[in-house]
Amino acid sequence: MSAPTEVTVESPADFHVHLRQGELSEVVTPQVRKGGFDLAYVMPNLRPPITKTEQAIAYRERLKAIDSSVDYLMTLYLSPDLTPEEVRKAKEAGIAGVKSYPRGVTTNSDGGIESYEIYYPVFEEMQKCDLVLNLHGEVPSDAASNTCVLNAENAFLPHLKKLHDTFPKLRIVLEHATTRAAVDMVKSLGDTVACTITAHHLAMTVDDWAGQSWNYCKPVAKYPSDRQALQEVVRQGHPKFFLGSDSAPHPASTKSVATPSQPCAAGVYTSPILLPFVAHTLESFGALDRLQGFVSDHGRAFYRRPAGANARRIVLRRVQGIRVEDTWPLGGDRVVPFWAGKEIGWEIGDVSLLKR
Repeated sequence: MSAPTEVTVESPADFHVHLRQGELSEVVTPQVRKGGFDLAYVMPNLRPPITKTEQAIAYRERLKAIDSSVDYLMTLYLSPDLTPEEVRKAKEAGIAGVKSYPRGVTTNSDGGIESYEIYYPVFEEMQKCDLVLNLHGEVPSDAASNTCVLNAENAFLPHLKKLHDTFPKLRIVLEHATTRAAVDMVKSLGDTVACTITAHHLAMTVDDWAGQSWNYCKPVAKYPSDRQALQEVVRQGHPKFFLGSDSAPHPASTKSVATPSQPCAAGVYTSPILLPFVAHTLESFGALDRLQGFVSDHGRAFYRRPAGANARRIVLRRVQGIRVEDTWPLGGDRVVPFWAGKEIGWEIGDVSLLKR
């Protein structure tokens, strides 16, 4: 059977993306639509973080002013500012979820949490209001417990299980899983627990980021056996697993340079090439036929977010010799995407609005 030359995808949705603020936001926000996606689940780790409903609404309006064609789903940053009253207010305003960052594990997580128990009243209200809890699934590095970036995700998994056991009706998403243990844990829990997987974690292992700042992200890519587990669950078409790109742009000057006192920025930027790159990557491990479920159907079903008025039918075309553009200007700096300069096997061709 010959390989397909075209693949059609309907209403692609990215359920984890960073759109930043200021000039950087002006550059990267339009790339969501250009990269093939109609929905962006927007992370709240700005400076200052989005902790109040009014902030989230104002942020959404700023994003819509940049590109109104995308369906922006907004989140709040889990912090002491978040109360049960604020949860109810957020629900009424259409806020979709609350994001939890352990303190210090990734970009702009200095105000992250150290204990989940103190937030149980918030989680109880989220369960009642049906807001989603999004978990950055790592614990902080700690020499005393032998915890570092390579095992921080697995060390977090008991927290995920306890939260699910305590709040079985609370919809929870384990974000950007990188390990076989995480895949197995999500599979073992109830239907209210799901998991996002990034495109870059389907492609990389630890060897791809060790010594290569452009590929460094949090959580870091792990062992080949872990990548295999991610690929296997996508190839299975498991409905609890779907795309959350964790596309996280940084100025090139912060990605390419580290100092003795300051590491390079954590995060890779995939939005401009996202849909073609996901197709390219899934095809590499025999899962191209799972593209529609992975980039649209599974996530939309879990978030109860059917295709909106701006949703599209996109035809991807097989290509040869196309290299990923290597830079986007950013004032006196630039933004460099993941896979820059490398060949990619698909491009966006025909695009049409879905008939309602």
